[in-house]
Amino acid sequence: MDKKTLYDSFTQIELDTDATLHQISKIKKEVETLVEENATLRIENQHLRDRLSDLEKQQRSDEEVVEPEMSKSRLNLEKLYEDGFHVCNVFYGSRRVNDEPCAFCLDVIYGERR
Repeated sequence: MDKKTLYDSFTQIELDTDATLHQISKIKKEVETLVEENATLRIENQHLRDRLSDLEKQQRSDEEVVEPEMSKSRLNLEKLYEDGFHVCNVFYGSRRVNDEPCAFCLDVIYGERR
């Protein structure tokens, strides 16, 4: 090989190396951008999952609160009724024969709450 060919080869290798280095730098910048975007999306995704979880908890608690709880006195009447006694003002304290249902008692226990 003569000196000119050797010099031209080195020049060509240098140009190829510079082009490759430029491509590598360009790809590196794109990867950095993608990594930043990925991190941002992960954080946003976690915030959305947390928000969704909060909304689901709130919805469950709202569904539980929909039916108001009975007062202690009505709970006591309900227990007496389940034990087989009338709690209505018509038959109060008498035994329910064969645990038959009583519309008056049910109205006293579960009727409209004022």
